[in-house]
Amino acid sequence: MAIEISHDVYGALRDLGVATVYEAGGGTGAMDPAIKPVWPGARLCGPAFTVRCHPGDNLAIHRSLEFVSAGDVLVVQNGELLGGYWGGILTLAAQVRRVAGLVIDGGLRDSEEIQRVGFPAFARGTAVHRTVKHEPGELQVPLVIGGVQVQPGDVILGDGDGVMAVDRARAMEALEASRKRAAAEQAYVERIRRGELTMDIYGFPRPPDRHGA
Repeated sequence: MAIEISHDVYGALRDLGVATVYEAGGGTGAMDPAIKPVWPGARLCGPAFTVRCHPGDNLAIHRSLEFVSAGDVLVVQNGELLGGYWGGILTLAAQVRRVAGLVIDGGLRDSEEIQRVGFPAFARGTAVHRTVKHEPGELQVPLVIGGVQVQPGDVILGDGDGVMAVDRARAMEALEASRKRAAAEQAYVERIRRGELTMDIYGFPRPPDRHGA
């Protein structure tokens, strides 16, 4: 039976952010930092709808929009090839279907339009090079993207710090741990404002000074 995750959980993880969730989860799930937001301030969180494209061919992406659900994040593997796999038309089609965003291990184009309409997109870069539409590819299959294994339905989280994946079965555990970490960091902020040093707050060992004391 599929684990149900509420919209509130996705929203809370998105608000906590990649850095907090990543650290709270033990430092796992972060994708290659080359996969970056296409525009400043882009944020997303939702279940992965996975798409495997044939290199240079984006037919599988077009096919995926027939089957996605509102709130899904399209996670596209295309062998890290830069090209115009995604652009303004697909952005509009995705927004009509209420897709939460895109993570692609290759390239896209129409980046200014994507920013203007506020669609969260994360990619290796931008490129205008055209793609063909011949190979159907595969939908909702396990992928490795940015060095991370992603299963359909895994939680995908992205913001200015990068993109990460959380095993769907661990979503609630990740949220609880992240809330605890955020609360602890807020307490550290208050102590720092009172003049305490991070060396003391975190209990880091101090090496002997240069005189050996």
